[in-house]
Parts: sequence; C-alpha cells; structure tokens
Amino acid sequence: MADIHPTAIIDPSANLGDGVVVGPYSIIEGDVSIGRDTWVGPHVVIRRHTDIGAENRIFQYCSIGEMPQHQGYEGEPTRLLIGDRNTIREYSTINRGTDARIAGLGLTRIGSDNMLMAYTHIAHDCILGDQIIFANGASLAGHVEVASHAILGGFTLVHQFCRVGQHCITGIGCVCLQDIPPYIVAAGNPAEPHGINNTGLKRREFDGKTIQLLNQAYRIFYRNGLDMATAVEEIRNLSDDAHVHSFVDFMTCSKRSIIR
Repeated sequence: MADIHPTAIIDPSANLGDGVVVGPYSIIEGDVSIGRDTWVGPHVVIRRHTDIGAENRIFQYCSIGEMPQHQGYEGEPTRLLIGDRNTIREYSTINRGTDARIAGLGLTRIGSDNMLMAYTHIAHDCILGDQIIFANGASLAGHVEVASHAILGGFTLVHQFCRVGQHCITGIGCVCLQDIPPYIVAAGNPAEPHGINNTGLKRREFDGKTIQLLNQAYRIFYRNGLDMATAVEEIRNLSDDAHVHSFVDFMTCSKRSIIR
C-alpha cells in the first residue's frame, strides 16, 4: 500500500505501487504511474502522462511532467518516462515531450540511477541515459541527448538538439552550443575541449591502456591539425578498442558539429 499524507491530492486514476510515500500538499494527476518504494516529498506536482519507476526520490517543490515550454505545443498527450532509483532534488523541473507534428519524439525519457541536483531543468524531448550527475542549476533545452555516466557541472547550459557523450564532464557555467564528445573535459562559454576525463575514467576503473589510447585519439582529433576525414581515419586505425571507436563514431554522427 502507498502511504499518502492526508493533505496530498491524488487523482483516483493514478497508479501508485506498494511502498510509495507521498508527502504533504503534493499533487498527482491522473494517467500517472509511480513504481514501488518511490518517495515523493512535500509540495511536489506530478502532471498527467507521466510514468515513474521504482525506488526514486523526488524532493520538495519539484515539477514533474509539466507541459513542454514550446509555442507550437497544443496539448497533445505526450509522455514523460522516468526509470528507477533516480534522485531528483529541490525545485527541479522536467517537461514531457512534444508531438511529432513539431519535430518532437512524443516523450521525454530519463534512465536509471541518475542524480539531478537542485534547480536542474530537463526540457521537452530530452533523452538521458543512466548514472548521470547534473550539478545544481544544470539545464537542457529541448531535444538534447545525454549519454550514460556524463557529469554536468553547476549551471551548465546545453543548446537544443545537442548531444553530450558518455563519461564526459563539463565545468561550472559551461555553455554547450555544439556536441560534447564522450570521455572529454569541456569548459567555458562557449564550451571548449580540455583533454580526456582521465580522473573520471580511472574512478570508473577503465583499463590504463584504454585511457592511454583515448588520449592518443584526442590528440589526433584536436591537436594534430588534421581535417575531420583524416583524423577519423587515423583514429580508426589506432586500435580496435571499443571505447576508441565510440569516441570516433560520435564525431561522425554529429549534426550540430563538435566543440573545437
């Protein structure tokens, strides 16, 4: 059974799993599903068309599943999907997707085991992987993709349609107007590359040889003065390491171009 504070307002059609706790003055609308053992703090608003997994923690004053901040949105029943074991801290805002009519995916999707610190914002149609950390105030515009294990420093801002690669880290106040490749450190306004995220990769127990190869790939791409095609070919010939190939594949799939 769910434990619902008497001041909370829950639509009868909302589906709350066993062990869900809902704090004082929170509002949960219809067409909402919340998985087992999720804790919803006080003064949280969870709007309709939202599915939340198990064992999440949603702190006070969060706005979850609100309609997208898009002038072309006309109330289509798009969704927000949130996985398991996420921590969503105070005053965070997460919008559901937009309709395909205005280039939307129809949903915003957040994976599992993520930490979204206070005042973070996830806009419509964003896709987040797993084990991501957003420091306070980090914000995504619409249609942004953030791969697993990325860390966004405080007040990082990401422009619409950009991609943020896996295992990268951004500095405080970083402004990302282009794609951020995986495994690197990015900082500045606008964002610039500052080498491989060696410390982060070591903490995640990356093999020393892989880290060395990623540093070589970084130098080939950013430091050798090569054009894109030549740099990509050299990196592909460098090694058959899967992470090296992920690094170069990210470059070749970019639509907004890569930070340089």
